[in-house]
Amino acid sequence: MATCFWLRSCGARRLGSTFRGCRLHPRAGGLVPAPGPAPGPAQLRGYAGGLAGLSAALLRTDSFVGGRWLPAAATFPVQDPASGAALGMVADCGVSEARAAVRAAYEAFCSWREVSAKERSSLLRKWYNLMIQNKDDLARIITAESGKPLKEAHGEIFYSAFFLEWFSEEARRVYGDIIYTPAKDKRALVLKQPVGVAAVITPWNFPSAMITRKVGAAVAAGCTVVVKPAEDTPFSALALAELASQAGIPPGVYNVIPCSRKNAKEVGEAICTDPLVSKISFTGSTTTGKILLHHAANSVKRVSMELGGLAPFIVFDSANVDQAVAGALASKFRNTGQTCVCSNRFLVQRGIHDAFVKAFAEAMEKNLHVGNGFEEGTTQGPLINEKAVEKVEKHVNDAVSKGATIVTGGKRHHLGKNFFEPTLLSNVTQDMLCTHEETFGPLAPVIKFDTEEEAIAIANATDVGLAGYFYSQDPAQIWRVAEQLEVGMVGINEGLISSVECPFGGVKQSGLGREGSKYGIDEYLELKYVCYGGL
Repeated sequence: MATCFWLRSCGARRLGSTFRGCRLHPRAGGLVPAPGPAPGPAQLRGYAGGLAGLSAALLRTDSFVGGRWLPAAATFPVQDPASGAALGMVADCGVSEARAAVRAAYEAFCSWREVSAKERSSLLRKWYNLMIQNKDDLARIITAESGKPLKEAHGEIFYSAFFLEWFSEEARRVYGDIIYTPAKDKRALVLKQPVGVAAVITPWNFPSAMITRKVGAAVAAGCTVVVKPAEDTPFSALALAELASQAGIPPGVYNVIPCSRKNAKEVGEAICTDPLVSKISFTGSTTTGKILLHHAANSVKRVSMELGGLAPFIVFDSANVDQAVAGALASKFRNTGQTCVCSNRFLVQRGIHDAFVKAFAEAMEKNLHVGNGFEEGTTQGPLINEKAVEKVEKHVNDAVSKGATIVTGGKRHHLGKNFFEPTLLSNVTQDMLCTHEETFGPLAPVIKFDTEEEAIAIANATDVGLAGYFYSQDPAQIWRVAEQLEVGMVGINEGLISSVECPFGGVKQSGLGREGSKYGIDEYLELKYVCYGGL
């Protein structure tokens, strides 16, 4: 989406389109509002702080297939969720573009699989270095398209880049085995080989990290990928494509096909059912994950999925209240509550309940500041769209109608339609929507419990199990609870658990497989047994 590229591919015409009253013109160094009626203060502040002055080379609007930037027959708008301003018009790929991307990936796989692990490692390291060099621009893209506070966006870029660094190192550590059989004239070998083309479908809430966590492992293993980014946040995926190209990643190894919400279903089906695709990696809702599993079943494709969560956050009487409150803030309100591992249900033991609720409310009011993600001091940006706000509002209203008490917050924020006040509820019971549906917003409902057994029963009374947290100073209790929680990841006296070195994934209907860590690359490798006789 660089200025010179716009002129070659008619991207300038797209970005000059009118959308919701804001006409945009490209210029060297970024985008600025076109002359004309001035937008409202929030719109102007959000847009000028968003893409103005950005490196034009990273702002791309077309699909990236086979190492080339290709326009589509149609485009769709991407908006800043904070202001509603249009960030640009992006290629709206369909089935034909999706199939072309798969073919390009398959053709590239035939040669990429033969590239040495050392060379794959070197290329991934170059890609990592370019991400670090462009960290500020990449972070601003994330904030512009997702609304995430800029400080958090910077954190995501480092987290995202570290996956490329980690898997650049793991590429050289894909080891096989030699097995000695009972027969003296035979040897058994186990080889690890890349599975093939991987279809990668990613969400909007971590538009960079959810790509590199999957793609880093796939590329390190010798696979090629077709990425379908979320329709709300395609610019991050396209910026990564530009950097991959600059790093020397061969054409067809990393492909990106953005599409609108209207085309998402058929594009997802096209890449997940294509016989040239051998692997599906998806992060998103459990509902969509089940649909993709059906697609995968018809051709028995390898699948890894990180789906929805309903994370419990348990505070036992022995807990340090100050530590628990700090962990609760970090776990619940990161990205305005829009992460799959955010705490969704707070279970607090009776003896410490009142002190925790009081301290939690005070900490929220002191430390959480709602605003545009580009404004200094903002910790809580907008939700991704109005539908997300409506869900939070629905959960609050349902809880209050059934007897819950609003301790702080509880309503939409005056800043705009996509903003909601950080909200704390007490007197919450298990028949309320917020205790058995993932809210995905800034709502913290507190349930009072009496015994350890009761807390475990409440925490496990769900068909999902991604992450769980608890605070306790009792060593015996820590072992018991950690082992009994039915989740894939446990935080003990800690609210932030994600790390590139550690396996990320869930149990029950929260998904299949693991990402990150030394285990993540295994999701993209097949085991081949070779029996070598006649010795």
